[in-house]
Amino acid sequence: MALLAQTEWGDRPTQREGEWNNVPMSPDLGEAEALLLELAGVFASNNSAPATSDPSAEAHASNLEARYRALLEQIPAVVFMAYLDRGVSEAYVSPEIEAALGYSREDWLEDPVRWYARIHPDDKQRWSIEAASMFLSGKPLRSSYRVMARDGRVVWFHCDARMVRRPDGSPWFIHGVAFDISDLKGTEQALQQERNVVSAILDTVGALVTVLDPNGRIVRFNRACELTTGFTLEDVRGRYIWDHFLKSEEVERARSILSQLSGDLLPQDFQSHWITRHNTHRLIAWSCSMLPGNDGTPNYIIATGIDITEREQLERALLQISAREQRRIGQDLHDGLGQHLTGIAFMAKVHEAKLAEKQIVDAADAAKIVKLVNEAIHKTRELARGLLPVVSDAQGLMSALQLWAGEVEDLFGISCRFECETAVLIHDDAMATHLYHIAQEAVNNAIKHGHACNILIRLSAENGWGTLLINDDGAGIQDNRSSNRGMGLHIMSYRAGMIGGRLDVRPGVPHGTCVTCLFPMADACLEGKNE
Repeated sequence: MALLAQTEWGDRPTQREGEWNNVPMSPDLGEAEALLLELAGVFASNNSAPATSDPSAEAHASNLEARYRALLEQIPAVVFMAYLDRGVSEAYVSPEIEAALGYSREDWLEDPVRWYARIHPDDKQRWSIEAASMFLSGKPLRSSYRVMARDGRVVWFHCDARMVRRPDGSPWFIHGVAFDISDLKGTEQALQQERNVVSAILDTVGALVTVLDPNGRIVRFNRACELTTGFTLEDVRGRYIWDHFLKSEEVERARSILSQLSGDLLPQDFQSHWITRHNTHRLIAWSCSMLPGNDGTPNYIIATGIDITEREQLERALLQISAREQRRIGQDLHDGLGQHLTGIAFMAKVHEAKLAEKQIVDAADAAKIVKLVNEAIHKTRELARGLLPVVSDAQGLMSALQLWAGEVEDLFGISCRFECETAVLIHDDAMATHLYHIAQEAVNNAIKHGHACNILIRLSAENGWGTLLINDDGAGIQDNRSSNRGMGLHIMSYRAGMIGGRLDVRPGVPHGTCVTCLFPMADACLEGKNE
């Protein structure tokens, strides 16, 4: 089989024995082509009987060829062998050449340069250098390249060829096998096109997309992530996400979420702060899911996120404005309308007393007026307390929760206890108000939905973090996934996020519901530690 030349082969003198060592082991294109031309000259000019330099070795090789020829012709690949010191009549190519390229064995072998001529133009240079390197170094040629079939098709072959030398070092023969890998290359091309489409989508979508391995190392990092953080994919590839981006206090939670994903493969939604290259913090709302492998084991974690830093700042500002206006209205009701009604009630009481002293029948009507005004004063105070539930002092939250627990017992006839073993002083009125409303919503849910008979409200603090816990013995919560949450739970979670905390809602033991809000104590302290 002719693998070795261009159309002018045979026109140049053959390489003389002993000159092989003078050719570089890694030839450039010109040296490679010169070497192949001279080898081709050896092959093309020797149509006579084989040389008799080593009769025993040649007889052994001929015997092997005859023995395995029948076997080789059953292999679904192009098998070839060619003696370099004999003519075309001594070359061999298996019948698979016709199925692959449309040439019969006879057509293929009658033209010594056909193989080289049919190699795709874009692959000829590479093949020439690789083939020449094989002849010089003796190392096998293992490469993939394209060949043009008779009907114009492009056929991909993976070729594995080897040159055998005589004992004196001169080339003897080459043999090898070429597998048709066109289908494989087609599949690779389709996969690459699909990969390019996916990459384009990932890099143009506005959301942050991060792909992690099951251990939390970064595998993929899209363009939005690069723009948000200031880091490129090469900066972070292979690094643990919590070592590079997350705040220290959020690391354990991130690891816990990964562990949950690996266990049940259910999506997880959460928020975390990312630290950028410039050491600024961005709040990201994440949705994570596990991509399982073929055997069902975790393969990759797909995390998609939205930068909600500005939205959270606007929402915080709106809530602060709303709380400030609510507080102002509550103070106006208490200090303005409440005091005004109190004055009216006092004057009406005095008028009632005068009428009663004179035994005038209108005294009874005056008494009714006094009663109605006092009721109006009571309702005004209730409205003011609803708008301003927490008194503006460090112990206001504890007092408000204690009072709320008592009102629940009076209104609903159930047990509602407030516990706070060590006084937790919260100087931030906004934080105290948010915590009060979280407790209020949790208690209302326990009564309305859980039909609880016993409710416990507990406030505590330790190691710089405060905990507000509401536990009940009601029917319990059935499904805590975000998609099935009511508005009340969403508002509770939002309030927890507004104070830098997080909310956890889970079934109680053995029944009921346990609501826990963990919040930072930067603006709070324990009474015992201040003494």
